Amino acid sequence: MIISRTPFRISFFGGGTDYPEWYNKNGGTVISTTINRYCYISLRNLPPYFDYKYSIRYSKREIVKKIENIEHPSVKACFKKFLNPNQSVELVHHADIPDKSGIGSSSSFTVGLINCLSYFDNQILSKKELAFKAIDIEQNVIKEVVGSQDQAIVSFGGFNKITFSKDKVFEVTPIPLNQKNQDTINQSIVLLFTGFTRYSSEVSKEQKKRISDNSEYLKQLTEITEEAYKMLSDQKKFSIKEFGKFLDQNWQVKKKLSSNISNKHIDKLYEKGMKLGAYGGKLLGAGSGGFMCFIVDKNKKNDFVKKFKLLHIPIKLDITGSQIVYYSQ
Repeated sequence: MIISRTPFRISFFGGGTDYPEWYNKNGGTVISTTINRYCYISLRNLPPYFDYKYSIRYSKREIVKKIENIEHPSVKACFKKFLNPNQSVELVHHADIPDKSGIGSSSSFTVGLINCLSYFDNQILSKKELAFKAIDIEQNVIKEVVGSQDQAIVSFGGFNKITFSKDKVFEVTPIPLNQKNQDTINQSIVLLFTGFTRYSSEVSKEQKKRISDNSEYLKQLTEITEEAYKMLSDQKKFSIKEFGKFLDQNWQVKKKLSSNISNKHIDKLYEKGMKLGAYGGKLLGAGSGGFMCFIVDKNKKNDFVKKFKLLHIPIKLDITGSQIVYYSQ
């Protein structure tokens, strides 16, 4: 049996510039972090006396004899590409946070599954190889309308600036937070569930169609990301209040990329957070639902959460990427 543990992520800045349709011509820059909430995938060989070849358990149960009959798109694609057709396997998925909520769950699943399958085939992939294979599955095989940052950040782990260029080439640059500044972010970040879930690929379709029309906004997002990086990477200039303000600027621009990113309900939630004293925030992921992230004064955090009366998920920054946490032949 093999078990992988892959973190979920929060994308702070630059979301939208990580679509290949944009960065192949203009480049792209994002700032993301992995968090201490995870996706777990276990994979084991099935004994030969079962009358089926594949057992898959996630939010539903699939028992099939042929890979072609698997409904889960990522499992089907990954099994076709990376699994020996003579093998019979059982896959079980567990997660700390539900899917369709803006924390990169689909990419964490695909990265974790590819990590398991590579070990199954006695291969150990580098973090970049793992990310590239996941990007290929999601963008080219499954044809999901997704960017490239999620696969990269959950493969590498940590608090990073990720720069994209032509042909899906990317570089991951760790942001050098000292312990004090890292603690400040951990103590100031608030993750609240809006009450709505959504399929990110569906939300992203309009945004992708409008990439050429949104060039000015995408350039503004890159500028905000670069300015935020300068502040975050300078230990002396680091300011949690400025971090929040940059998030607010990012959110105000990102909403303009598509009519599907926000709505009246989300706008009201955001306005409420700002009235309660948040320095800034944003909706996570593609938009239309999922989790909203706020940065607040750490001394006012408990009161902020109580007044909001939404599901609050306590989180911290995490430095680990996708890992194999159990291996037994």
